[in-house]
Amino acid sequence: MPDLVSLDVTDVRRRFSALDRGFAFFDGAGGTQTPDVVGDAIARSTREASANFGAPYATSHRAGATFEQAEAGAAAFLGCAPGEVTFGLNMTSLNFALSRTAGRTWAPGDELVVTALDHDANVAPWLELAHDLGLVVRVVPINPDTTLDLDGLRGVLSDRTRVVAFTAATNAVGTKTPIREISDLAHAAGALSWLDATHFAAHERIDVAALDVDVALCSTYKFCGPHLGLAYVREAVAAGWRPYKSRPSASTPTGRMLSTGTPPFEALAGLNATFGYLEEIGGLEAIERYERGLAEQFVATLPDGVTAYGLPGVEGRVPTFMVNVDGVPAATASRQLAERGYGVWSGDTWYSLGLYQSLGYEDGSLRVALSHYNTADEVTGLVAALAELGS
Repeated sequence: MPDLVSLDVTDVRRRFSALDRGFAFFDGAGGTQTPDVVGDAIARSTREASANFGAPYATSHRAGATFEQAEAGAAAFLGCAPGEVTFGLNMTSLNFALSRTAGRTWAPGDELVVTALDHDANVAPWLELAHDLGLVVRVVPINPDTTLDLDGLRGVLSDRTRVVAFTAATNAVGTKTPIREISDLAHAAGALSWLDATHFAAHERIDVAALDVDVALCSTYKFCGPHLGLAYVREAVAAGWRPYKSRPSASTPTGRMLSTGTPPFEALAGLNATFGYLEEIGGLEAIERYERGLAEQFVATLPDGVTAYGLPGVEGRVPTFMVNVDGVPAATASRQLAERGYGVWSGDTWYSLGLYQSLGYEDGSLRVALSHYNTADEVTGLVAALAELGS
C-alpha cells in the first residue's frame, strides 16, 4: 500500500483544482496535472514581470530575479551548479540544439551510440546529425525483459565513439537503466555520457554529479511544472563548445551561453512555483516511496485477462506500466475507461521505436502511468474497470 507517512495525498490533492472533478488521471507519462500555485505564478509573471533583462525598472528586475531563482532551483533539482543549467522549449528542442553544438567538431566516421530503449527524442537528433556529417550510429539492443543489454553496449564502443545517448527510464514500460555504470563505460571509451532523464526525473531524485553524466535533459511538465525544457551540461564540456547563438548574447556562465534567445520568463516563474510545491510535500524522496506503494498495489491486483509487458514487478522500474486487455483493442479500452472516469492513454510506439519493435503487440497498447497525486482507491477502481472490460 502507499506510504501515507511519507506523503499526505489528501494535502497534495487539495492543491490541484484539476483533481476535484471526479476523474482519475493515470496519464502522467504524457504530462502530469499542474498544481494551482504554478498557474498562479505564471499569471502573476505576465502581470508583474513582463520585461526582459537589463532595463532599469521594476518589471525587468523581477524578470531577472525569476530567471536567477529558476537557475538555482534547477541546479538543486539536478545536483549541479546554477551556471550549468539551460532552458528551452522542451527536452526534444534542447536535444536537437545541444547535439548540433556538441557535434560541430566531429568527423565523418565518428560513432554515436543510442539505445533501443530510448524515446525518439534521444535518438532522432543523433540520426539527423549522423546524416548531415557522415557519422555512424550504433544501436544498443535490449533484453527480452526490456532491460538494456550492457554487453551489447560494451560491444559497440570503440575509440571513435563520441557520445553514448541513453535514457534513465523508459516512458513506455518504466524500465530503468544503470546510469552510473553506463556513464563509466562511456567515459572509458572517451565518449560523452548523454542522459534523457525526462521520465525518471518525475519519480526519483537525480544527481548528475554522483551519476557522472555530461549532459542530462528533461521536460518539467512531467513533474507538475509548465511546458518547459531543462538541461544540465557539465561546465568543462560546454566550455569547449561553440554554440549556435546570437553574438551579443551572454557568453558566461556556460548555461546562459547555450541559450538561443530570450528566456521564457512566465514558464520559469511557473517552474519556481513547481520546485516550491515539490519541497512542501516532502520532495522526490517522499514521492518515490508513496508511488512505489501504488505500483505494488497495481501489480498485485492486476486481474486475469490483462497482459502486462516488461519487468514482472516494481523492481527496476518507475511506476509506469504497459498493458493490454485480452480481446479489447487498446483504443477501445482507453475510450471505455475514460467513460468510466479513468484517464489512460492508448498508443502504438510511445515514441520508443526500438522498444515497440521488440515487444510485438498488435492494436496498440495501454499505458498506465501512476503519479504521486493518485490514491489507493483510484488504483482499486482502475483495476476493477480493467477487469470489467475483459469480462
